[in-house]
Amino acid sequence: MSDQSTVLYDAPGPHARRRNLITAVVFVVILIAIAAYIIKVLADNGQFESDMWRPFTVAGTWTTWLLPGLWGTIKAAFASIILALVVGTLLGIGRLSDHRAVRAVCGLIVEVFRAIPVLILMFFAYYLFAKYAVVPSSQLSFAAVVFGLTLYNGSVIAEILRAGIQSVPKGQSEAALSIGMRKSQMMRMILLPQAVTAMLPALISQMVIALKDSALGYAFGYIEVVRSGIVSASYWGNYLPSLLVVAVIMIAINFCLTGLANYLERRLRSGRRRTAAPDPDVADLEAMENIPGFTGIGR
Repeated sequence: MSDQSTVLYDAPGPHARRRNLITAVVFVVILIAIAAYIIKVLADNGQFESDMWRPFTVAGTWTTWLLPGLWGTIKAAFASIILALVVGTLLGIGRLSDHRAVRAVCGLIVEVFRAIPVLILMFFAYYLFAKYAVVPSSQLSFAAVVFGLTLYNGSVIAEILRAGIQSVPKGQSEAALSIGMRKSQMMRMILLPQAVTAMLPALISQMVIALKDSALGYAFGYIEVVRSGIVSASYWGNYLPSLLVVAVIMIAINFCLTGLANYLERRLRSGRRRTAAPDPDVADLEAMENIPGFTGIGR
């Protein structure tokens, strides 16, 4: 084994590096050729002409299609995220229960709904709600989207929560029990606050997934921003600009969601640091009390 070898593999020699370079160059050339062909086809169909962007300067394009679709996406994502957090918290805590039956039931629910594709859950809810008139027909597609996103993302959040709680050092649980705390108090006051900070990035990633998966409601007529963009494109004949605008809207929403998550994470971490940092005056007083002969002021 050569001196430049790593833990996982041997460092490539001159011939291997040459082969890797040739492979990379060929791959890049093929990608460029494919991209050039796609751009040429779109240009031949007039998708890059300035007239294709003109519909976005018309107020009707936004008020008729894009803004109602954006509201539908935000509404479904917000409702499903809130419900998924509730469901995920209950299932995650249930998986850590001392009762075997509770652990088994919660584990079964999590494994089942994590394994079923979101679109199948949405279709199941759509036809079930329609058959038994569970919700008004005007809210049928919205309820189906929220149902599917809630159960799937709630199951994933349950696993994230369980992993976050189990990542807290066991000594803290033992200390809480040793001072007479009930398990519910320990979970609420000690484990969950620390676990939330650790699992916040994973939670935000799951929220972004919920936001994007709301577009699956397009399959049964739910009005969201992707469907609205395609309907607008079919009316104006500007498919590429419409899809680019929809992509920019989705990216902007995801950036806002990620920025909010980073802000909350910084606040949580700074709050924990302030709580953990000792008061300088108290520390000085304790240090003075350790001096031999010091009796304290006013004692």
